Amino acid sequence: MTDARPARVVVEADGGSRGNPGPAAYGAVLRDAATGAVIAEDARTLGVATNNVAEYSGLVAGLKLAADLAPDAQVEVRMDSKLVVEQMSGRWQIKHADMKVLAAEARALAPAGTTYTWVPRAENSWADRLANEALDGIRSGVSLPGDQVADEPDSAIEEAESPASGPGQPTTLVLVRHGVTHHTTGRRFSGGLGGDNPPLSEEGRAQAAEVAAWLTELKESIDVVVASPVRRTRETADIIAASLGREVTEEPSFAEMEFGDWDGLSFTEVAERDKERLDAWFADMAAAPPGGESFVAVQERVLAGLARLLAAHQGRTVVLVSHVTPIKTLVAHALDAPLETLFRMELAPAAVTVLAFYPDPRTGEQKGSMRFFNALAPGRRTLRDTGRW
Repeated sequence: MTDARPARVVVEADGGSRGNPGPAAYGAVLRDAATGAVIAEDARTLGVATNNVAEYSGLVAGLKLAADLAPDAQVEVRMDSKLVVEQMSGRWQIKHADMKVLAAEARALAPAGTTYTWVPRAENSWADRLANEALDGIRSGVSLPGDQVADEPDSAIEEAESPASGPGQPTTLVLVRHGVTHHTTGRRFSGGLGGDNPPLSEEGRAQAAEVAAWLTELKESIDVVVASPVRRTRETADIIAASLGREVTEEPSFAEMEFGDWDGLSFTEVAERDKERLDAWFADMAAAPPGGESFVAVQERVLAGLARLLAAHQGRTVVLVSHVTPIKTLVAHALDAPLETLFRMELAPAAVTVLAFYPDPRTGEQKGSMRFFNALAPGRRTLRDTGRW
């Protein structure tokens, strides 16, 4: 840093929570607007907090850097949180009590004429990296160019955080259950590739279109649309992908459970014809319908598909259109919950569930968290108000 103070500075800020709420941290960097040179950085953990609180905390930290190190400069704030930018610009109301306090602190720090600019997440990667380094215990507090940060990680961590794998970045899965078919509305067993595969009904296509419109608000952050190749999921995925301007990639591992002889029958009909096996199916996750799959078998293929998905799209956001059983299986896995938890989840047609998977900095193992579950369009404020999933 030179002795001459810059006339204009840029604050880049970000924050995140692994769990929302969960362990949270922020990152902020102060730059000379004319040269882009880093003047100072700040990165700290916050304990348990939400994404939005972490993002506001990053904003406050960045404005403090500007007040301390460039008190007479014009300030531009750049963040990838649409929520924070719109609220601080006065276009959206602030309703959450914690954010009202942080916004008031930010306004007190910001000099007259401070501007707020939304940028895509890729353009805010410096601040995002700082927040993740704070969460990983690599850095804490204010640092200036040339300051020594925490010791370099050992070789195992370096491999887990190599640039090819997206260091510190979560892989976000936006899980969408397909829209309704006549099997759905008739409460009939409707399996995967081996069964009768009815198309979406008109209602189901309308549901898919509502989800597509909802997700379009965040399409810049979505990398790819992946679908089970079953007809109803592929049709749902095609509608969503067309709205997002993305191609659809098929992954058979995320097809619905095969129900064998029960496919197309209602629960009542199966209970009348094959009650003993139905009871055994509910009692034992390794039991299967005649000619079908067990929950354990489905879990094995779903988790194999998940591993491929995370390896191919590390650090990106993926829309995955699938079915009740695979989605519930992924949720149970992310939460380290028993497979039997599937029976205690309710998942509506065309519902959206969001999971995030983070590489453990020491083992490289993917750790999951659930950001929300069974959300329905057109409640679009649910997505928007969370800032970034």
